[in-house]
Amino acid sequence: MIGNLDLATLQNIWWLIGSVVGSLFLFLTFVQGGQTLLFTTPQGDLEKNLIINSIGRKWELTFTTLVLFGGALFAAFPLFYATSFGGAYWVWMLILFTFIVQAVSFEYRSKPNNFLGAKTYEVFLLINGSLGILLIGAAVGTFFTGSRFVLNGYNSVAWQAPFHGLEAALNLFNVSLGLFLVFLARVLGALYLLNNIDHAPLNERCRAAAWVNFLIALPFLLVVLVSLLVMDGFAVDPATGVVSMESGKYLHNLLAMPMVDLLLLAGLVGVIYGVVSAKFLKKDCGIWFAGLGTVLVGLAIFALAGYNNTAFYPSLSDLQSSLSIRNASSSHYTLVAMTYVALAVPFVLAYIFYVWKLMDAKKITPKELDGEYAKDMY
Repeated sequence: MIGNLDLATLQNIWWLIGSVVGSLFLFLTFVQGGQTLLFTTPQGDLEKNLIINSIGRKWELTFTTLVLFGGALFAAFPLFYATSFGGAYWVWMLILFTFIVQAVSFEYRSKPNNFLGAKTYEVFLLINGSLGILLIGAAVGTFFTGSRFVLNGYNSVAWQAPFHGLEAALNLFNVSLGLFLVFLARVLGALYLLNNIDHAPLNERCRAAAWVNFLIALPFLLVVLVSLLVMDGFAVDPATGVVSMESGKYLHNLLAMPMVDLLLLAGLVGVIYGVVSAKFLKKDCGIWFAGLGTVLVGLAIFALAGYNNTAFYPSLSDLQSSLSIRNASSSHYTLVAMTYVALAVPFVLAYIFYVWKLMDAKKITPKELDGEYAKDMY
């Protein structure tokens, strides 16, 4: 029975659930990646409209998953939600703004009498796909590099930096993680378009785009991986809850959790194979290998940040204000109730998979753009 599980087990389960949702979001950023390709990959309005029609069918999934991720963290780890969103509000407001302009762009880009012009809304899509993902990566980077905040006895946050979260973009690790996610999204976007569109010239350019952006992403990935192996981390004493700095903490986490090593390795192999199969083997299914690989890498990153007695939201101003999955979680009663609700998630995912399969049963062709649906929607 779920109600018989102890609090620590429930905390571990909900960190895993949040990690799964966050990792699925990383996969779904192929939408944002596809948006950024509008300025580099298509030649002419026909190919641009093919891309818009393709990713326009999935854009709600990315935003919905981001909201679900925030909701899961709010319910399971409310102190983190209150601290991050209450203190680092400028970075979250800017991220939210980029997703708002994305929604507006898909709605109004091709509306009659559009006084801003289609190009303006395409720029908005570029902002969402580049700046939005960069800031999300930088925000996740603070799980490892820390933020400047202090919690008082009533858990009220006092942010110690004037930019309220935007300062995360000044850290090399955070920026490298953000840029890696930006170019990974472009890789996933190119692979998805290749799988979803039947137009030979555009398909070849998508293969090239996936390969080029993969090569650009590699140096940023290298910075992130090397940094994780050598950087100091924020360790939590399981007996007292006292937080202290530990040299090589994330390397120790890797050594202590072999399953995380396997997830990271399998994920990287999946992404590499997805790109190589598209570029050199001329396969169209690379998105599924790279997508699964992205999810596995995401799970490994979140596991390194939260498990093995690690503070997942460390404070640089006051170590004892740092948050872990132990001191930031909801009560046992709340986590039990949420776990019962979460039992319905597999059925929701199955429904999404079913609808996705129906929508993508046939590739999009130029002829489809002549239909009234394409004209009205995009």
